[in-house]
Amino acid sequence: MEKKAYLYIITAASLWGCIGVFLKLLTAAGLSSMEGVAVRVTVSALLYGLFLACTDRQALRIDPRHWYYFFGTGVCSLLFFNWCYFNAISRSSMSVAAVLLYTSPVFVTLMSALCFQEKITSLKVGALALTFAGCVLVTGLLPLGQQSVNLPTILFGLGSGFGYALYSIFCKFALEKYSASTVTFYTFLFSAAFSLPLSGLHRDLALLADWRAVVGGLGIGVVCCILPYLLYTEGLRYAEAGKAAILATAEPFVAALLGILVYHEAVTPFKLLGMAAIFGAILLLNRSPQKNS
Repeated sequence: MEKKAYLYIITAASLWGCIGVFLKLLTAAGLSSMEGVAVRVTVSALLYGLFLACTDRQALRIDPRHWYYFFGTGVCSLLFFNWCYFNAISRSSMSVAAVLLYTSPVFVTLMSALCFQEKITSLKVGALALTFAGCVLVTGLLPLGQQSVNLPTILFGLGSGFGYALYSIFCKFALEKYSASTVTFYTFLFSAAFSLPLSGLHRDLALLADWRAVVGGLGIGVVCCILPYLLYTEGLRYAEAGKAAILATAEPFVAALLGILVYHEAVTPFKLLGMAAIFGAILLLNRSPQKNS
């Protein structure tokens, strides 16, 4: 099951890598980044909730005393990391923010060792180093990284990585009591409940009539939220949280590939080297369990 879990996680990361395609449609319709986040989780909560109501009502039942699991995955993780991430972007650049976001596997590995007694092996350390180096190269921060990064940017960036990492931790606890479907739905519901008032989307509802908002909202909600979170959550049931977080860094690999193929972004030796490093880390973690000790 571990190999199957890895496939789920890599597929989820690949779908997350498509976010930019649909986000461009939302911003072209006039929505802000945080309004895009609100649209993403609200569409996901509504559509997935309706789907479960028709196919698996049992998945909608939770013990109210366990609200903190989903506050953790939906607000402390999904909403918090997006807020920090967009603040990091606004203060610096996409490249710097992306590299800081992908410090998340380090946080997951350390917290998993504390919470779940997962071993910090030489293989994990090597994979972490490869993924971080790959992200730095793919985003273009190096070798041209002459940008000055101030303290607020660093704090917001590290906050986004920490918030991103919290999903794997809270999710592991929630999966001890609930199915992947339940955890995924209530993550979206809690995130939507808090993001809607914070984003101010209610002031720009007219923008949602634009076809770009409709297509972008459905795409970012179904393709880039429901499907990947469901796959990642199910993968976490059988894979270590630390390994899952490293495998999820396939996202910038896919995002860079789409940028080259769809938007004709420049292909540089450093970007290709970074993509190879991320792919190498994934292959490293897919070695047989006997070799992962």
